[in-house]
Amino acid sequence: NEFGFDYLRDNMAREVEELVQRKHHFAIVDEVDSVLIDDARTPLIISGPISKTEEQQFYALKPRVQKLVDEQKRICADYLNEAKKKLTQNPKDKEAALSLFRAFRGLPKSKPLIKFLSETGIKKILQETENFYLADNQKEMPNADKPLFFVIDEKHNNVELTNKGLDLITSSGEDNNFFILPDIATEMASIESNKLISSERRTEQTELLIKEYSDKSERIHTIQQLLKAYTLFEKEVEYIIVDGKVKIVDEQSGRVLDGRRYSDGLHQAIEAKENVKVEDATQTYATITLQNYFRMYHKLAGMTGTAETEAAEFWQIYKLEVVVIPTNKTCVRKDSEDKVFKSTREKFNAVADEINQLTSIGRPVLVGTTSVEISELLSRMLKMRNIKHQVLNAKYHQKEAEIVAEAGKPGTVTIATNMAGRGTDIKLTSESKAAGGLAIIGTERHESRRVDRQLRGRSGRQGDPGSSQFFVSLEDNLMRLFGSDKMAVWMDRLGLKEGEVIEHSMITKSIERAQKKVEENNFGMRKRLLEYDDVMNSQREVVYDKRRNALFGDKLKMDVLNMFYQISEDIAEQAIISKSYESFVFQVVQNTGKHPVLNEEQFSKLSKNDLTEHLYGFILDFYKTKSKHIAEKAFPIIREVFMAQGAFIQNIVVTVTDDKIDIPVVSNLKNAFNNQCFEIVKNIEKSSVLSIIDDTWKEHLREMDELKQSVQNAVYEQKDPLLVYKMEAFNLFKALVSKINEDTVGFLMKVKLPEERASDFKEAKAAPKLNKPKLIENKDSIDSVFQGPTNSQEPVKEKLMPLKSQRVAGRNDKVSVQYMDGTLKKDVKYKSVEEDVLSNKCYLID
Repeated sequence: NEFGFDYLRDNMAREVEELVQRKHHFAIVDEVDSVLIDDARTPLIISGPISKTEEQQFYALKPRVQKLVDEQKRICADYLNEAKKKLTQNPKDKEAALSLFRAFRGLPKSKPLIKFLSETGIKKILQETENFYLADNQKEMPNADKPLFFVIDEKHNNVELTNKGLDLITSSGEDNNFFILPDIATEMASIESNKLISSERRTEQTELLIKEYSDKSERIHTIQQLLKAYTLFEKEVEYIIVDGKVKIVDEQSGRVLDGRRYSDGLHQAIEAKENVKVEDATQTYATITLQNYFRMYHKLAGMTGTAETEAAEFWQIYKLEVVVIPTNKTCVRKDSEDKVFKSTREKFNAVADEINQLTSIGRPVLVGTTSVEISELLSRMLKMRNIKHQVLNAKYHQKEAEIVAEAGKPGTVTIATNMAGRGTDIKLTSESKAAGGLAIIGTERHESRRVDRQLRGRSGRQGDPGSSQFFVSLEDNLMRLFGSDKMAVWMDRLGLKEGEVIEHSMITKSIERAQKKVEENNFGMRKRLLEYDDVMNSQREVVYDKRRNALFGDKLKMDVLNMFYQISEDIAEQAIISKSYESFVFQVVQNTGKHPVLNEEQFSKLSKNDLTEHLYGFILDFYKTKSKHIAEKAFPIIREVFMAQGAFIQNIVVTVTDDKIDIPVVSNLKNAFNNQCFEIVKNIEKSSVLSIIDDTWKEHLREMDELKQSVQNAVYEQKDPLLVYKMEAFNLFKALVSKINEDTVGFLMKVKLPEERASDFKEAKAAPKLNKPKLIENKDSIDSVFQGPTNSQEPVKEKLMPLKSQRVAGRNDKVSVQYMDGTLKKDVKYKSVEEDVLSNKCYLID
């Protein structure tokens, strides 16, 4: 599906040692179609806990949604009963056809509705009615939807509340607009234009409006996600409950997707629906589509047994050619035409009869299902017939190897979800081969032809005998949503009776055309997703380059200098345009915390370039002085800590601040001592750049998500939403870069250490080892500011005063000693260091 998954992590990497990926050179992907095609509809998301505590609304709003769904079920049942009664008497009754259409729009997955649509002529009536209301840009659709509380678009996984639904969930006594967003632009313009109230009152009203908008947005979003959870997501189909947790089931492989959660609050909505613990909300730290992730590799390859149908997409997206390798031995498996039934009940009865017949002659049977729910339904049917079997689905995936090992024995029945098509090889005994080999029974056609072929491919391997047979009903999801209109008409003309079956190549081809239609739709979705992510990808590369520079440190100095220059240029440009000295002074003070040395007369004589150069020099000189001052203030404390505890502490952490935000800075104690605390200055730059990039990038991702949703309305103006998205995204990105520059420069210019106490410099126990500082090859006049002493400078030597032990040690006792050069030896025999102790080269410390 197109809903994103969260891959939960604690945070983005803050040290080189925390990186888990090497450079992307060459990748070989197993089951390449599953990874690069099926999973590509879902973006990868790295998320983590939100920095602020938000009010949990899912449980609070759940009763309203439950009431909404119950009322919808009631009126849809009434509409369906009315349609049944009238259409049986008069198939041309327009009002009855409208009632049927309303029942379909309200609850398309209703089992009574699906059963009624399988009756002769009913689906044709629904299709004709739907075509009428879809005509002329759905001009008449609001009239059809008016009595409903919400409308479900099953094909596009969408639910939309109607005005009647909004009225129902708005409690008596509440504002009628409790679930309606205000037009914030119009409201703010109205407040600003009201000159009858003071500016303070206008500011207060604006803040209240923004808060109301934010609260309503969250409330409406929660209602929307709860409604999706109740109407589009079914237990035992899209997810299961394991140990009180909601676990997603992969629709392609049937396996549980551990560690993944639906994003954007949808997973929490499902947790509230199922009355399990609602986990804390998360926010997106980073996101990328699978297409763009794998396109990062210089060389890409893969293998699978079912890629031929997707050859065009592999070439268009990844520039990968599909090469078909002939089988080692000729495949002798017999693939029968699909058996088509009118109802699901008839289909499953036929499946059970087929299983009974096959096992009676000693053939092993593998039954493929599309969901956990269907696998358990079929299991109950077989138990009633006393047919022994094994069930392999997301609930029992840990038994997969054990079940598969038994699946090839004579008369063995294995019911499996789509996980049967994921590399499992069923070995046949000689008795099974003699009886006819493994029999594959598919209980439903999947959306993708490749998944069906994966199931078929479990049989007839390496020249083994076998057969495959799919059972289909007109009530199956694929047939309901994408089946040909002509097929329903043709089935009606045949006048099939209870239990009768159609088995014809034309039907099989029609089903495959429906699958192809779904595959084309999915390809369109994946391609569109990629087009939007390509915009994000160009921005992602720029931001991640800056982040890597800070992480590794080799280009951090140049990035900081560029930020200084860019801020200087921006201030100069605004000052030249406004020609206001007061505005110029304000901008300089706001960004640097220091008053400029230019007076108004000097300011008026400078050009933009001259003013930029002057500001850049002013900022750089101030920063040099500030960095030196920080190092000088920190050094006495670092010396004190190092002399007292240098043998035990490797890294220290100190929290620096600009009086607005606090950032913890980790430094290697020995390095900080040896280069007179310029190590701390460098790590302040690194930590501040990483922290500011991460915070602004998270906000930018949220804004880009909102932009992606809002530009879809451009189609009503006959504009391409993607083109609008590209233009608006460029403006947002320029604002992002400016904010990163402003916040970083502002923090570095105003940063200060805590009070000069050794207790403020704490041991960084959980911090990883830091790499030694890297030196820039092309040195210039500011090396000393950014890096402190270079290789040509001798590190400062201090005489250490180790903490002496009063213990008297025997020659064979184990002791710990500290040498005068800082070397520490632990748990050594006293006789091995006795001479050094007596000559005062080291002291006993334990």
